[in-house]
This record gives sequence, C-alpha cells and structure tokens, in this order.
Amino acid sequence: MKKGLVIPLCLAVLSTPAFDKAVQAASPKGNNIHNSNVQAVKAETKYVNVDANSSLLLRTKPSTSATKLDGLKKGTAVLVYAVSDGWAKVKAGTKTGYVSAKYLSSTKPGRTAKTTSTTKTTTKYVNVDKGSHLLLRSKASISGSRLASLPRGEKVTVYSTSGSWAKVKAGNKTGYVHASYLVNKAPDSSAAKASPSSKTTTKYVNVDKGSHLLLRSKASTSGSRLASLPRGEKVTVYSSSGPWVKVKAGSKTGYVLASYLASADPDASTEKESTSNNHNSSDKTPVSTVTKYTTANLNLRKGASTSTGVIEVLDKGTAVKVYSENDGWAKVEIGGKTGYVSTKYLTSTAKKPNGKITTIHHPYDLSLDEFANIEMKVSPQTDTNKRYIRSDAIKLTSKTTGVVQHGSWNVRDGAGTKNHEVGETLKEGTKVTILSTVKGDEGYPWYQISYNKAWKKATNNEVKYYLNPANFISDPVRSLQFLKLTTTANLSAAEVNQKILAGKGILSGKASTFLTAAKQNGVNEIYLIAHALLETGNGTSQLANGVQYNGKTVYNMYGIGANDGNPIQNGAAYAYHQGWTTPEAAIIGGAKFINSNYLGVGQDTLYKMRWNPDSAATNGYASHQYATDIGWAY
Repeated sequence: MKKGLVIPLCLAVLSTPAFDKAVQAASPKGNNIHNSNVQAVKAETKYVNVDANSSLLLRTKPSTSATKLDGLKKGTAVLVYAVSDGWAKVKAGTKTGYVSAKYLSSTKPGRTAKTTSTTKTTTKYVNVDKGSHLLLRSKASISGSRLASLPRGEKVTVYSTSGSWAKVKAGNKTGYVHASYLVNKAPDSSAAKASPSSKTTTKYVNVDKGSHLLLRSKASTSGSRLASLPRGEKVTVYSSSGPWVKVKAGSKTGYVLASYLASADPDASTEKESTSNNHNSSDKTPVSTVTKYTTANLNLRKGASTSTGVIEVLDKGTAVKVYSENDGWAKVEIGGKTGYVSTKYLTSTAKKPNGKITTIHHPYDLSLDEFANIEMKVSPQTDTNKRYIRSDAIKLTSKTTGVVQHGSWNVRDGAGTKNHEVGETLKEGTKVTILSTVKGDEGYPWYQISYNKAWKKATNNEVKYYLNPANFISDPVRSLQFLKLTTTANLSAAEVNQKILAGKGILSGKASTFLTAAKQNGVNEIYLIAHALLETGNGTSQLANGVQYNGKTVYNMYGIGANDGNPIQNGAAYAYHQGWTTPEAAIIGGAKFINSNYLGVGQDTLYKMRWNPDSAATNGYASHQYATDIGWAY
C-alpha cells in the first residue's frame, strides 16, 4: 500500500498511509465466541500490556463496535476464560467482557519487561521499499518524536515487542519502530532471494469484484506492471518481503501486495459474476481494466461514434480507466463519468515527471474496515449517483423520469437486496430521474436513480473506496492528494498568469500573490492555486468576488469557515473577523490559516486534511477534517 508520485516543476514528496489489515483481531461473525473457533484455556491471570498513557478497552462483545465497559490501565490483572479470533473473554474486577488478546501478557509489565543487560535480544533488519526509510520514534506511538530514519537493510537490535511496535537499538539510538517492517535476514542478501527449491504455497487474489491486483517487476509500486490479476486468480507464492510477496501467475513471476491474497478462492462457493454485469454487450473485445493516458486534448463521447454528443474534453495527459476496446474506440471512466474515446490517442505510458520522487510511508495501527466504521459515525457526504431502487417502486412519467409509488422504499448502493441500504428512504410521490436499468442480483430489474437530494450520506463501501490509497496512487492526477504540501515549487509568476490563471475571474493576474502566500507560509503554491480555483469556481463565486458584511466588502478564496447550512454568510463572517478586505489579503491570510490549522499540525497532504488518519488511529474517532465530501481530496 505504499506508493509515490511527483508533479512537474518541483521536488515532490508523497506521504501515503498504510493500514494494517488486522491490528485488533477481526470480530468473529455473530456476537458470541463460537465453540468451533475457541482455543480452550484454563482460567488464568494475565496483565494488560499497553503504553503507560493508554488503556485497553473492555467491551460487551468481541467486536470493536461493541459497547465499552471500561478502560483497563497498564498492569491491570484480568482473569482469562477463553481466547478466540484475537479476542479474550476476561473478568476485570467485577466486570466481564472482551479485550484484544494481543495486549495481554503473562508477566506484569514494568517488573520484568524493562531492558537490562541480561535481557534476551535478537538481531533484525529493516525491510522497506528501496529508497524508503523506517522511522525510529521516542515512544511506541506515531505521536512519538522522530529519532532517526532507518534505511532498508539497517541492522537493529530488538529488545522487546508490544503490540505492533518493537523496541530497538539502531546505532547509538534506542527507540521504537513498527515491527512489521523488520525481518530476520537482510532483504538484499542472496539468502533472501527466492529460489526454485523454496517452499511454496498456493493462494488466490482477493480484491473487490471488477477490480484487479497488479503484478509488478519488483517489490515496490515503482516496479513496472507485468499483469493485472483478476479476483480469484490462483498464484504460487515463493517468498514474502514486508508487505510484498513474490508470486508466479500463469507464466509470469513478479510481486504483489500480500494483503490482497487469500488462502481460498473468494468466490469458491458462489456463482461468479458474468462479464455482462460490468460491460455493455457492444464491447466485444473485453480487456483487463487498465489505466491509460491521453496523448492529445480528446473528446469524451456518449457513444462509440463521432456523431454522438461530447460529455467533456479531456486534457492531454489525463489518466483514464479503460474497460474495453472495440473498432478503434475505448470505453473509459474518468472522475465518475463513463464514455468513449478514440484509442488512437491513448497510451499506456504516462508522461515522465520532472524532478525527484521521494516516497514516505506512514503505517497506522488501524485496518481499512475500522477506519471506514469510524468515518461512518460522522455522516460523510457524497454527490455520486450510485443509488438504486427496485423498478416496481417507481411509476414512470417518461422514459427518464418517474415518481415513487406504494409507500416508502429503501435506496441501496447496488442493484439487488443483497446490497447495502444507504440509510435513505424515498417516500411516495418523490420525483426521481432514471439513469439506467440494471438486472438485480435476484433477477429483478432495478433503476439507477438520482433525486432531489444533491448530497447524500455515503455508504460504507463508498467511504472505504476513498480511504484506500491503493485506488489512487497509480494515477498521476488522483495521487496528488498524497503530495506533501509544505514544499514550494518556485514557479514563474508570468507563466502561472499565462497558463493557469488566464480567464479565471477575480484570480486572473494574481500569481505573484499566490507565490508570496506560499513563501511566507511554507505552503505549496500549486496546491494554493488549485484549492482556490476549486472553491471559487474558477474565480467566479460570490465569496471570491466580495460580500458585504457589517458594512465592509470581504473576500474568501479557500472557502474557509463556509460551513454547510449557510456557506456564504458563514464564509463572509470568517473573512470579516480576519480582516480579508482585499482579494490579496484573502489569498495570503487563507494560506496562513491552512498552514497553522492543518499543514503545521501534521495534516500536510490533501488526504490527511480530509481524513486525518492520525486522529482515527490514535483516538478512535474522526476529528479536525477539512470537508464532509468523501471525494474532496480526490
């Protein structure tokens, strides 16, 4: 899950999150510990082993969504009755409940856990992607200060492990690192390389239906793509190296992310999807879904013909997802829009960026499922049209419109009752627009619809899609959400005015102000300009062009304070109190706000500004997020 990217004209530093697949043990299905999963244990006393300032949550059920009974401090003695799927049923004082088993130890921490000269140690090696580093911190937490950056292959002495952290000595410094990035042998030694005689295992690709797993030439996202492996593809696993495994798929050998492999075929007990669910019947030459790039400004059309309407014009170098190719036309998707382009103007090779690529990986003690569940509690919003309702719920008023009939109906995120309800119910009489008709999973026709609510609560699957860096890092545009925003690009004001801000309303000619704002506040000027263009509608919004507030005309170029409900009034009030009475003051003052409130406190990428993964991983709840739109950073 670790990726990198750069943009032209600047040194780009990308910061991508990596979520551990199972930090706390996954909750077993159902609410009880099943006998078939139980590791029977004789009731014994164990001790809570967490950081000194942390506590271990005692819950009513073996699930992170269960009610919290208590927070157990380090060293608390508990009586363990049973252990199953990473959870332990325990009694703490007068309360009985469930805790994560990995935070229990047989000895009381603090008595024998302290490192002494007689402590048994082991030697291990740092195993991260080539060119990357592992952070050595002052304590076993991402909030610990950075003591050093350890390169791939660095030899360390391991004193102890606690949860996902290891206490190590590297050179003359002692601190904590993520244990998952340590291996027993130097990763680049000849002994670490897989040989034909190595013991192998068989596994299966386990990605979402319709998605593919990239097979690369080396254990890094910078490795060239050898193949796209579909869900259920059988592979032979030779060896593992950190988050990567070396596999053979068909006649090709390469590397894939281990987290997307399963021991059993994910669709072994269910009927596989037919290709008709994913492609129109006119797409007679289906190909694996791949990313390609436009070689010229290119029309995205409604159909595979120059006589069909133009949806939009794609700029040269735009990345598109290709579903199929037929007779010189490709069916593609870009930014939620699906259409057709001429294959003559597509290439598999992205334009090489200028500058140096530096990738920094940030692992979090949080699984993707846990992160999504945390975000769902604050009602994230979306304006996508992936909403479905059964056709018998709608009385058609034309080929493309209708009204809800016969009471209230649930809206789902897919065609069929097996798909998730999105938390919205349409009442009788609600007007809808019919976007398409789809055969549901039970064989009944469903309508894809849009209706009077422009913004809707996002589903768990939608949130999970935008949370997962793997869905964006390979795209040269979408991956800019991981660009470190505290590095300036030293652009030319004249070039920016001519090529970027020309014709952009009140922002036209303001390049020097953006460059000043960037330099004064340590903020990337490309980001400031892009943010302002987005928030102001290319310099045309009411807030950007001045709003009267308490007798003064004020300006707001980044939508700061323009909260949902009454954005213009709220945004103007904020600008008034900040003294933004000129466009220039709003540009520079807004940059100061962004640095002080986000970049300067560690939220230094668009991804972190939107999702704040540090808060989710450390506190277990969502906080300090720039927007509610799940696609804001995208």
